[in-house]
Amino acid sequence: MPEAVADARLLAAVDQARAALLEITPADTVGEPLGHIVEGEHVLSLLFDCNLPGYPGWRWTVSLSRVDEDSEPSVLEAELTPGDDALIAPEWVPWSDRLADYRTAQELAAAVAAAETLDLDDEDEDDLDEDEDESDEDDLDDEEDDEEDRGEDVLDGIDFGEGLAAPHLNPDESGEAEAEADDGAPEPPAEPGRH
Repeated sequence: MPEAVADARLLAAVDQARAALLEITPADTVGEPLGHIVEGEHVLSLLFDCNLPGYPGWRWTVSLSRVDEDSEPSVLEAELTPGDDALIAPEWVPWSDRLADYRTAQELAAAVAAAETLDLDDEDEDDLDEDEDESDEDDLDDEEDDEEDRGEDVLDGIDFGEGLAAPHLNPDESGEAEAEADDGAPEPPAEPGRH
């Protein structure tokens, strides 16, 4: 089937199409003509730029037709339609489908959380095993230190009392040191005859 050719009279009906748009929208929202779409024999849509805020990439579309070569153009409809770059809402999805998707997502999230909990439990057990091994090694090290301490002490045989009593080490406390070195014997009275 051969492609329909654009009707020249319909292509020239730009003012008629614009007038139809002004019945549904303010004049400042209708921009310059953008082209046309041939819908069929003696049927085409004229496209106008849309200046409405929030509708980038949209266009005003006015569909026109003629019955035959001798008739005048008539407006079929005027509407706002999305262009190739228009921002449009996603396709409508029934509630039952959206609910099923939501439940599936919740089940998946619960399964992932359960798997992560199992992984954490396994890691905790591994950490506990490592801590026990380290604790056993620390106990062995302490025992070895204790055995070393039971060996000969380099300070054995030193009498610290004698060292403290030496007058050349503590000249200020020499009198007290001599009294302590006297095996605790009582001192004689300072004046004879007084008790």
